[in-house]
Amino acid sequence: MSPRLHPDTIEEVKQRVDIVDVVSEHVVLRKRGKDFTGLCPFHDDKSPSFSVSPGKQFYYCFSCGAGGNAIKFLMELGKQSFGDVVLELARRYQVPIKTLEPEQRQELQRQLSLREQLYEILALTTKFYEHALRQPTGEKALTYLLTTRQFGEETIQQFQLGYAPGGWQTLYGYLVEQKRFPVELVEQAGLIVPRQGGGGYYDRFRDRLMIPIHDLQGRTIGFGGRTLSDEQPKYLNSPETELFDKGKTLFALDLARAAIAKEDRAVVVEGYFDAIALHAAGITNAVASLGTALSLVQVKQLLRYTESKQIVFNFDDDSAGQRAAERAIGEVADLAYRGEVQLRVLNLPDGKDPDEFLKTHSPADYRDLLTDAPLWIDWQIQQILAGTELDKADQFQQGTEAIAKLLGNLPNASLRTHYIHHCAELLSQGNARLALQLESDLRTQVRGQRWHGRSQRWQSAGDRTLLAESEAQLLRLYLHVPEQRPTIIEALEERDLDFSISHHRLLWQQILELEEGTSIGSDAHSLIQQVQDRYTEVTNHPEIQALFQLNEKTRRDIVRAPLVIRAAIASMERVMCEKRRRHFIELWKQTDCITDPEESQRLQYQINAETQRIEALDRQQRQVTFEDLTQTAWVGDVDQFTESVQV
Repeated sequence: MSPRLHPDTIEEVKQRVDIVDVVSEHVVLRKRGKDFTGLCPFHDDKSPSFSVSPGKQFYYCFSCGAGGNAIKFLMELGKQSFGDVVLELARRYQVPIKTLEPEQRQELQRQLSLREQLYEILALTTKFYEHALRQPTGEKALTYLLTTRQFGEETIQQFQLGYAPGGWQTLYGYLVEQKRFPVELVEQAGLIVPRQGGGGYYDRFRDRLMIPIHDLQGRTIGFGGRTLSDEQPKYLNSPETELFDKGKTLFALDLARAAIAKEDRAVVVEGYFDAIALHAAGITNAVASLGTALSLVQVKQLLRYTESKQIVFNFDDDSAGQRAAERAIGEVADLAYRGEVQLRVLNLPDGKDPDEFLKTHSPADYRDLLTDAPLWIDWQIQQILAGTELDKADQFQQGTEAIAKLLGNLPNASLRTHYIHHCAELLSQGNARLALQLESDLRTQVRGQRWHGRSQRWQSAGDRTLLAESEAQLLRLYLHVPEQRPTIIEALEERDLDFSISHHRLLWQQILELEEGTSIGSDAHSLIQQVQDRYTEVTNHPEIQALFQLNEKTRRDIVRAPLVIRAAIASMERVMCEKRRRHFIELWKQTDCITDPEESQRLQYQINAETQRIEALDRQQRQVTFEDLTQTAWVGDVDQFTESVQV
């Protein structure tokens, strides 16, 4: 439970806090007159509707209505209590803490003291390592930085690079024996390790080049250490501590976030020295992961600072780098599929990493490559086809199957169509006739990957009712409104849909056969008459007969045909998505996540993808309903509009 803070503390925090400073850590803000604007973090904001007033120390969203001061902002964003937020701001702005109960004040001071002492220990250690770098024992490390890495003094100082001496208790002696810090605190800071079986402690980092890791306020929270000998591991990071969480921290983000916002793009590299080299070359929107797979949390951190949501992964072009890129893409695939991150992947020429590349190329060359970096899915297609001899049947088949599996994961039908066409051209190697056949074959394989949801097993009674009504609307419009026929065919093909109700499917097949064999023209009556004349066994079905006639309601559908088509297509796709989701959920329940983790993860992704698509279709339907009501209000009378609203 948060302590009861003294009103004086609360008031002083309110006086000292700067709302622009607080909000800009979570939202990319652009100056507009006296105020700042950005995308609202409290709803799915597509255009900047979020305003921050430094003069009033107030934020407000003109779209969702969220508003308040800096304390309210952090409470809402982090789902924190008032007391916790005030305490955090008090620490940040160095406001003395006063509470109403003495016993609570004592516990609070203990908690604050722990973190503050850890910060102090790590700050002193940073200075200790920097000093050691300039001593005779650190000469090898300094030479490595100046000669091998070719870093200048300004860069070394900016990143506070240092050296951990080779002795077993050098840092221990400085912090515990000289500075008199409790040994438990130094251990909690991740700097010393207890000996097995007792008998004291030894320094975690020995004879290593030291790279401090900072939080967003520029405070040291941990270290990365590179060996200067053959000792393994090559890189050693601080352990998880009260201050340091590897999965939530990005190296150099404190220095890069302003540049990310300015350039509207973040660059993620693998190593500390890659990030440092880029900053030294003036490419200051670069950060590095900390020796672990890039997490979704880390990616979302970066997305706070870029409006376009563009992130470029520039990992090494070796097998380890490719695996790192694949893992990172897997982490953010859901965001990428939904368009919430514009993800690109850059592999530098000749398999170089950024540090190596910049030794022989200019920063402008690197920036050009960043701009031309392929989208993540294009990169994955390149990886599949790289080294594949397409003139060999087995390799051609393997490549085609891998591409079909990749494209089958795309939830957006139009995007699938684009990439099916693109990949068919790549696989055909310039043979236009072969490309057409490959496009058809690839589309069939992609459909097989997606499972089209046509099995009746996963269909509910409500699904059938909705399908029957939606399919009937489309067929009726196709018969009676010739100018809408191309729109209907295009929509069905783009969404990969077909008619599911048996008598609707039969009628549709007959219409397509009739149109292919004769010239129907643009006369609605001509098509209806020919269908009735030639396919009496189909058209005698009472529900099909009803499609040839119009009543008051169906005439209104014809007047608003574009809206009806959009709504019917969305309803049909939603039913398919629901069926697929039920199917994948059942398969997931039958999969052992321990013995087959990849299949379990794949099915979870499929479930999430279908869920996201259903939510998107629901939003689309609400928009169609709104447009429909608006249109009805203008073209109909008041009673008709009221009736529509009630329905």
